[in-house]
Parts: sequence; structure tokens; C-alpha cells
Amino acid sequence: MSKRAPKKISKNTLQGEIALVAGATRGAGRGIAIALGEAGATVYCTGRSSRKRTRGGSSTPGGPETIEETAELVTAAGGRGIPVRVDHTEPADVKRLVASIKRRHNGLDILVNDVWGGDALTEFGKPFWAVNLDNGLQMLKQAIHSHIITSHYAVPLMLGRAPGKEKKSEKRKTRKIIFEITDGDAFYYRGNIFYDLVKISVIRLAFAMARELRKRNIVSVALTPGFLRSESVLDHFGVTEANWKDAGKRKNASVNSADQNDAPQDFLVSESPRYIGRAVVALAADPRAMKKTGRVFSSWALAREYGFTDLDGSQPHWGNYARKKYGRYKICDDKFYSYWVPGLIELVFPDWF
Repeated sequence: MSKRAPKKISKNTLQGEIALVAGATRGAGRGIAIALGEAGATVYCTGRSSRKRTRGGSSTPGGPETIEETAELVTAAGGRGIPVRVDHTEPADVKRLVASIKRRHNGLDILVNDVWGGDALTEFGKPFWAVNLDNGLQMLKQAIHSHIITSHYAVPLMLGRAPGKEKKSEKRKTRKIIFEITDGDAFYYRGNIFYDLVKISVIRLAFAMARELRKRNIVSVALTPGFLRSESVLDHFGVTEANWKDAGKRKNASVNSADQNDAPQDFLVSESPRYIGRAVVALAADPRAMKKTGRVFSSWALAREYGFTDLDGSQPHWGNYARKKYGRYKICDDKFYSYWVPGLIELVFPDWF
């Protein structure tokens, strides 16, 4: 953790920055997009759920929220939201999106890979030989392949001039940055083989991209929320963002379901999607973020470091709460990363990247 005093994030911290939030329809993606809007960024809000798609009466994938609605919330927050319907598992879709961004802005500053959609596909507590194989493979396609495809096409837009070649008037105060949104800041098993592969793989993606981008002035990190108070979680508890704490008044408040981490007591330590969004803004606005490249961070730890809060002014700390209730577990720390760098290939071929 940095010893410097937290710096308040102003409304125009990211004014003029161009961001792409892949998977911005709902949940963490929507919260991140709105937080970027709060900081003044122009945000491309992408996903498959669109008003244009649903006017004929067909249902949207996953829920009633749409990318157009997210974009409107971004604009209302102070930024500029641009909705684009994209299936990020389809390379042609992503290629068209990136070409459009290039034509309009000739560059990209912030990339957030948040495409997920795997909740309905996950069977927690079942061994890998008993789960639905098609659902598991679909999860890998939706939440790993989509991230790789998006980065493949989007990162060239972030490269621009080589570091140090900009004119003085063009020098950026912040660095360009890639976010991989995951679940958990540790290397533990996550209760379903496919879910585990997704969440660990995107942490590894952030690391691998960081190694290849380390000489190009682009940061790559993974980021996790705590107990996320998403639209689907609010529905699960039968509450809204206005009265969500009512869930804690129920009987057996400390007990989880057989296959879900849904104890009402735990839910009272949840965080709104805006919390991880403000973590994204804090890192994107930090000119020294390169010191963090290649690693995974949590919303609650970054809130302490940078001083941002959730919508209600609180700083929920899922890590401290979980260790106190369930027991201690190790997170990815300096010792953990010491096993990753330098690697043998980098020692053999130091000039590859």
C-alpha cells in the first residue's frame, strides 16, 4: 500500500480520456462505466443487450438492462456515453467496434474487459465430471475468449507513439491502462472448475499482457470487487438499492444456501457496482500505476489507498470481513509474484518484448 495521502478524485480527472468498457450492460461493467463518466471520460458501453434488439418483443440476454441505458447514465454522471451493440466472442464484431473508435478518436486510453454472463452457467459444488459440459465450455468462450479477442483488436489503438516521443503539449498525466475484471485476489480454488478457470485465467491474462507491454507505457492489472450488489443479487434477495439492508433482518442471517454464498449477514458487507468503478478511476488517474502492472487488486484495498468511497460514503472491506468470519487465507502478495518474474523465457530471450 502506498504511504502517500489519498488524493481526492475530481469530476474532470479523466476529461478527454477515451474508454471502452466491454460488458457494460449491468453489474460491475455498468458501475465502472458510470464511474468513468463521473470522472469526465468518453465511454464506449458495449454488450449484447440493446433496446434496438428488443423492440420486436424478444428478451434481452440476461435481464432488462441495456447498453443504451448504461450510456445515458454515463452521460448523466458527467461524461459521454456511447452505446454499441457488440458480441465480444465474435472477432468481426470487435474489429468493427475498434475501427469505429479509431475513426472517431484515433486512440484508446482505458480498456475494461468485463464480459462475463456466466452466472446462469455455473454449477457450484458439483465435481467437474458431473457438471454440464456444454455450459462450462460456453463459459470459457464468453469470459476468456472474449477478453483475448477484445484486447487483440483494442490494444493496438492504445500503443500510439513510443514512450517519450510525444511533444510536451501532448504529454499525458496518466498512463494508458487495461483492466481485467475477476473474482478474488488470491490463487485459491473457486468452487466450480470452469468458474475457477475463468477467474484465474483473466488474472493471468493481466500478468501476461503486462509482461509484453511493460516497455510500452501501458499498465495491465486485474481487479476484483467484494460481495457485489449487482442487479441479479438484489433480485436474489428480493430488495432494491434503496432498501437493500432490509435483507439483513431475516432469520438465520449468517447461513449460506447449500450452493451459494448468500448469507444475509454477508450481504450487509456488500458493495455497489460503483465502488469497483471508482477503483478503476483511481488507478486510471494514477500516474504511478505502472508500479502495479501485472498484479491483481481488490476494490476494498484500493479504497484505503486512494480514499474513494461507495455511494453511501462507506468503505466496505470484504477481505477483512471474510477472514474474520470464515478464516484466514493468503492473497497474491509480493512473495507470490516473486515466483512469476523473471521467468526462464525472459532470461533466455530478454529482447522479445
